[in-house]
Amino acid sequence: MKRALVTGGSGAIGAAICRALAARGLEVIVHGHRNVDAAQALAREIVASGGQAQAVAFDITDAAATAAALEALIEGGPVQVLVNNAGVNDDAAFPGMRAAQWHHVIDVSLHGFFHVTQPLLMPMIRTRWGRIVNVTSIAGQIGNRGQANYAAAKGALHAATKSLSLEVASRGITVNAVAPGIIDTAMSREAFGREAIERLVPMKRAGSAEEVASLVAFLASDEAGYITGQVIGINGGIA
Repeated sequence: MKRALVTGGSGAIGAAICRALAARGLEVIVHGHRNVDAAQALAREIVASGGQAQAVAFDITDAAATAAALEALIEGGPVQVLVNNAGVNDDAAFPGMRAAQWHHVIDVSLHGFFHVTQPLLMPMIRTRWGRIVNVTSIAGQIGNRGQANYAAAKGALHAATKSLSLEVASRGITVNAVAPGIIDTAMSREAFGREAIERLVPMKRAGSAEEVASLVAFLASDEAGYITGQVIGINGGIA
């Protein structure tokens, strides 16, 4: 049985991804940091439904803590599916953005990607099969007011996705990014009213976490073995 690690697995999109991967027969490792209780509850839910899951907790911005947690994790076998889903936003117009806001968002999305992916890569390469999916954002493609930090982090992940895909393609490992637009989560419901969604989204609705999860689960499958280095938008036609 292949093992899948989903960072930020306790959030709305992360939880949907965990459920979708478990439904495809993977052992799911649900990562949490501040929402450890939610990660543990999700792992119990998956197990109760007949799947295999466990919860792990560490701060992906802390290189040493992440390395220690991953070292313990791969004692149980390589992680062959990695979904870098953890992210955070801390919005402000750029002239008024504090350095702490800039660094925090970059640390989680971009440095966190490195801290998690790099230690898992050689064990994955030795199996000659792997799937890495980076959950990014439409903001990294077209930008967004008040989110220069967030867009910079996600845009950098797009570039890292393409570069890493070239390095590991011959090892049977694919690396792709999924860039959601407006997805129906608690955070987006606060930011976008119905009229705004109808104005911005050609499909006139927000996407669902399950729709994002279905795309991620496909990219993590054998069927997607010839797709790599791609940034795939899931945004209702915005761009």
